[in-house]
Amino acid sequence: MLSIQDLHVRFHSRDREAVAGVNLTIQDGEILGLVGESGSGKSVTAMSVAGLLPRKQCHYSGKILLDGAEMLHAERSSLRKIQGKHIGVVFQEPMSCMDPLMKIGAQVEEVLRIHTRLSRSERRERVLQALASVELPDPQGLYDKYPHQLSGGMLQRVMIAAAAVARPKLLLLDEPTTALDVTIQAQILELLKRLNQESGVSMLFISHNLNVVRKLCGRVAVMQRGVLVEEGPAAEVFYHPQHPYTQRLIAAIPTRKRKEGPL
Repeated sequence: MLSIQDLHVRFHSRDREAVAGVNLTIQDGEILGLVGESGSGKSVTAMSVAGLLPRKQCHYSGKILLDGAEMLHAERSSLRKIQGKHIGVVFQEPMSCMDPLMKIGAQVEEVLRIHTRLSRSERRERVLQALASVELPDPQGLYDKYPHQLSGGMLQRVMIAAAAVARPKLLLLDEPTTALDVTIQAQILELLKRLNQESGVSMLFISHNLNVVRKLCGRVAVMQRGVLVEEGPAAEVFYHPQHPYTQRLIAAIPTRKRKEGPL
């Protein structure tokens, strides 16, 4: 479904490549976890897939294919037809990604206004269904509220609803649970699992929290300094890591007996 081939990205302000020859695939209905420490190139890889790479600020090469359509070098006009409709994005900080002056319903509905010919009433109904599908209480009431009136966990559910409302083929989730407490984090993970099972949407889940990735993802890829150092089924990577960097990441996972420390 998604194929990343020999992706290279180097920003003009840096000497080192942010992404250095990454090859990665995601199959239909698969949840792939992309892990690594901060600065390893995870988010730049996701930005490249989403068509959000600041092209004037970097050199880039390779191919990104979504169902055979080339994305990395596509014209902006072509990307706009894909963004939101076929690829949904959920970021780490929902409050900073949402317009504080727009009501929740209007923001979730925006992708439908751009990519569909649904009537206003049909769009509203689809949005209410999307809000209900992410287990938000009182979708009718939330539709007319502003972002500041919702908690962080509720806003993250709104972001997931907005990303999924157009029923895309792929969801890119960049650290979507990092800013949430453990209880809300677990609820979001269960929600993502259910969305995947019910709709068959593929997901690229980016995180530095290996415990979260282990609970959600069937396959895991590990990045270090822009390079993909290990990839495989989640159980294999977590219980039988092959690369020294992966071994150190696994060893750094906090346990009851071992508190978190520097890698």
